Order: sequence, then C-alpha cells, then structure tokens
Amino acid sequence: MKYSNFIRLHWAALRALLVLTVVTGLGYPLVIWLVAQLPGLHDKAEGSMLTANGKPVGSRLIGQLFTDSSGNPLPQYFQSRPSAAGTGYDPLSSSASNLGPENIVDTAADPAQLAAGKSASDAGFKPSLLTQVCTRSAAVGQLEGVSGSRPFCTGGGVGAVLSVIGTRDSRGNVVAPTRVVSVNEPCQSTQTPFLAIYEGVRVECAKYGDDYSIGQIVPIRGAAPANPAVPADAVTTSGSGLDPNISPAYADIQVARVAKARHVSPDQIRAVVAQYRTGRALGFLGEPTVNVLQLNLQLDHQYPVTG
Repeated sequence: MKYSNFIRLHWAALRALLVLTVVTGLGYPLVIWLVAQLPGLHDKAEGSMLTANGKPVGSRLIGQLFTDSSGNPLPQYFQSRPSAAGTGYDPLSSSASNLGPENIVDTAADPAQLAAGKSASDAGFKPSLLTQVCTRSAAVGQLEGVSGSRPFCTGGGVGAVLSVIGTRDSRGNVVAPTRVVSVNEPCQSTQTPFLAIYEGVRVECAKYGDDYSIGQIVPIRGAAPANPAVPADAVTTSGSGLDPNISPAYADIQVARVAKARHVSPDQIRAVVAQYRTGRALGFLGEPTVNVLQLNLQLDHQYPVTG
C-alpha cells in the first residue's frame, strides 16, 4: 500500500470517528434531553419525584419504609409490602430473595451463640421462605387486628413442616412412620411442637445439629382458611424489591389502624385510598394497586397527625 493511500484511509476513519462522536455522543443525548423537557414528560424524566413542603420525599415509582428508628411500623401510615432490596427499597440493591416455593426448612441458630447474646441471624439462623411468610403474616395480623393464620404455618409464626422417618414405599413416601420431627421448632425455643401426633407417632421438636434430611419432608396445611385475611403482597417481596404499590386488599385491612391514629372515621380514610387506586392496565393487564407514598402524603395533607 502506498503511503498516500495509508494517510487517506486513516484520515477518512478519523473523520468518521469525529462525526459519529458528535452525532451519538452529543447530538443524540441533547435531542433526548430536549424531548424530556416537554410538558407531560419532564416529571417522568426527573424520576417522578414527589414533594412535601417543597422538599423531595421520594419517587412514586420506588417504594419506601414507613417505620420508626427501631423498624416498627408507624401507625398513622399505610405500610408497604416487604422488600429484599438491601435493607429495604435500596435502588442500588434491587433484587428478590431468590427463594422458591420448596424452600420450607429453616437453618437453626446455634443455641450456644444465642446464650452468649448474639442475635438469631448472627447465630446462624436462616429462615426459609415459608417461615418468612408465616412470621410476616403473624406480625401483620397482630398489627392490623385480623387473623394472621395461613396454610402451612404454625400458631407461632413458622413453617409447619415435619420430617417423617420410617419405611418408604416404591415412590419414596413413608408408609410406616417410626419418628416424626417438627424441623422448624428447635427444642430450645419450644418444648411443645405445633402438632402432637402424626399418624400415631408422637411429634418431637428439633434438636440443634441433628440432620433430619433422612426423613420425608412433609408440610402440614393446618386449619387456616384457604383465603387468609392477610393478603399475599403483605408477606412476600416483589421481584425488584422496589414495588411502590400494594393491593387494595392489603390497603383495606390497614384502614382501621390508620383512621384511629389520625382520629378520623374509616370511611374518610377509604375515600382517600380510592383516589390513589389504579385499575388494570388497558383494562386487563396486571392487578389493581394503591400507591403507598402518594396515599400517605395525601393523608398528611388532609388529616395530619397532631400532638
């Protein structure tokens, strides 16, 4: 290749690089920014921020907690659904728990570490998805004054799961139990399992360090209703961990508590809830929802808590 051709080709490449840099690195972003300033688009482009007393308090697209410094729910506010994103609704840690429906056996805490003053999590306790759901359901039920019972949960708020040990049939099912253990109820926390007898065998509570995987893991449905008073979104996290909405059913069971804290009637609170309830997209996609932040901001404006 002649030297003149080499220079000509590289000069053309450099000019193309400069033109594309200007078009894609400066021109295109500038056009998009200008479009975002159009009325009706500006708020969305700025993150759909909501303000109170002139100060930004959050985005209507990202959920947040309404708790005190100790993590206790503030009674005057509607509560959001649980979040697995960081410590809760952290946009930099958007995620789910990645636990599936078969995750029903807890990892027990070391009793020696508990006796030494460590927290359950620091002592190795890892609740299963089922126990997380049961615990949350019991807590929400107590907060809202409704039954927190739900299928496959014990009265103590953990997964009602047995390890059934004995002779198995060709399909692997135990047909002649010789020992039955309540795997999510360690002896140091309770001496009375949620179920006394299973198929004629006395149920034991679990002992730390013992391996019960040899048995058939059997969840026990119990007598809880098929449609619990505490709805599913009150006890499960969203896929992103940032869901800003709750179901109308979850909002409905919170009305009485919020009305009492704000010294107004439940009907007055329900009227505000209705303002922030949205239906299915296009009339058939998704489920009806209530935006928690918008609802709580309106309640502060309309029925502020005083004293």
